[in-house]
Amino acid sequence: MIQTLAIILSFQLVGEVMSRAAALPLPGPVVGMLLLVATCITRPRLADRIRPTTSGLLSHLSLFFVPAGVGIIAHWQLLRSDGLGIAAAVMISTILAIAAGALAFTWVARMTGSEEPDALKDQGHE
Repeated sequence: MIQTLAIILSFQLVGEVMSRAAALPLPGPVVGMLLLVATCITRPRLADRIRPTTSGLLSHLSLFFVPAGVGIIAHWQLLRSDGLGIAAAVMISTILAIAAGALAFTWVARMTGSEEPDALKDQGHE
């Protein structure tokens, strides 16, 4: 398990170094994750090796939200005074993110020609 965590953290470190060195607009952990995914695709043995540990981490993902809960309690006064604005911003940004994802998916489906005509008929578009 420690070796797998070292592998994951190494990819994060490499991503952080690449992101800062090349002044990329992506955060280092995202670059590291993309590198890890690419490596797992090109070397399936690595994916097989890290799968048990990563599955274990994902099964206990709720533990990663404990710091967020502590942060909410620590900033309770701020939430009381600006909670409505924060809630509105979260809801609006969530709706916009879902819409952007749907539009991007539709755009890519049309560009690649993988759109199913029957699916459009069911929605009354055809």
